[in-house]
Amino acid sequence: MAEIYEGRCLCGDIHFKATGKPKWVLWCHCQSCRRHSGAPASVFVAFADDAVSLTSGVIAKFESSPGVERGFCARCGSTLTCSNPKLPGETHFHIGAFERADELTPTGSFFAEERVPWFDTRSGPFDGLSALAQVALKRERRD
Repeated sequence: MAEIYEGRCLCGDIHFKATGKPKWVLWCHCQSCRRHSGAPASVFVAFADDAVSLTSGVIAKFESSPGVERGFCARCGSTLTCSNPKLPGETHFHIGAFERADELTPTGSFFAEERVPWFDTRSGPFDGLSALAQVALKRERRD
């Protein structure tokens, strides 16, 4: 049985699925991805174009640089895709849009030279606490 990865935008207008093994999962540190997502880096998963299908909605597109299209939900603004003519025949999805994002572990990086210097690609808790818990504890100590 083929592996199926399903995803959607934040509001649920757009649903999609990808079938089969991803081609790759990589961090992207480029400035264009930072501006598109609002995050210091993005993680993309690539699937062959013929392995991806929209099950509802339409992905809006914006050409961010010659030939590079970024896909998003026109209703809620969720960042969804990126396509690049240098990597033909594949669709790149932001992993955060997938239901099983935790299974899509990055194995490397694009544009590492553009990485913001304070960004650390490690995942998991910081000193046994989540980042949110650390912020909350610091606020409690000030009160």
